[in-house]
Amino acid sequence: MHTQTTSTPAGQWHQLREALGTKYTLIAPEHYGCDSTGPWTGIYAFTLADEAARTIELIDRSARKVHLVGHSYGGGVALHIALARADRIASLSLYEPLAFHLIRTGGAACAEAFAEIMALAAKTGQGVIMGDCRGAAAAFVDYWSGQGAWAALRPSVQAALTRWISKAPLDFRALIEEPTPKSGYAALDLPVLVMRGEHAPTPTRQIAEMLPAILPDARQAVIAGVGHMGPFTHGTVVSELIAARVGAAETAIRLRPRRSIAFRRVPWCAVATGAVS
Repeated sequence: MHTQTTSTPAGQWHQLREALGTKYTLIAPEHYGCDSTGPWTGIYAFTLADEAARTIELIDRSARKVHLVGHSYGGGVALHIALARADRIASLSLYEPLAFHLIRTGGAACAEAFAEIMALAAKTGQGVIMGDCRGAAAAFVDYWSGQGAWAALRPSVQAALTRWISKAPLDFRALIEEPTPKSGYAALDLPVLVMRGEHAPTPTRQIAEMLPAILPDARQAVIAGVGHMGPFTHGTVVSELIAARVGAAETAIRLRPRRSIAFRRVPWCAVATGAVS
């Protein structure tokens, strides 16, 4: 069995690997901007389709369906991939996906949440433009992980995030400008688990509340005492929820004659979660 993930950093998912067991293969392709992947080419305007291409290629090479998992930025990428390859996905598990386009078009009820994320995008972009990449990275990490999170990071992690932060404006734009309308998600007629922390930031809380209402077969899990970085801070709890979703999907598949599924999984968040490894 294979499980594929588009995640950054890939090491974040070691607890999920343990929860799934040896019969599954976990694949976690990393995103542009990571040290192992390198920067975006810059030959044209970056979109989620460009980030998704690497994972879609892996899915297309697989003889069987995959289970897709994504957190934060990786969750936004995972949604794009699931729409592009809906017939190849066995299940989808998302932890606070950054589907900012949903609150951009969400009307007055989402205006405050969208303004909040636009302010973070502007602050991050301004830091990059001014050359203050360290300051931009610090503001970014403290927003997603709580005040003081940046100061608590090891110097090597701060250095890696400072190198990465110039990619963040591309990610914000791609997430905000994703063209899929709410109605488009009706095509995702597959089992979906949408997770969020009890203390999720307002934008991701609203997105996590919206998705189960617009997806045909979705359920939500709220994890007590957890924030946006739940896959890091409470990896065991999050991994057990994902493994249960995968197991339930596999059971349903086995009840269907003449169908066999392999596992793949799509990563979590390159934008927010990659900040605190």
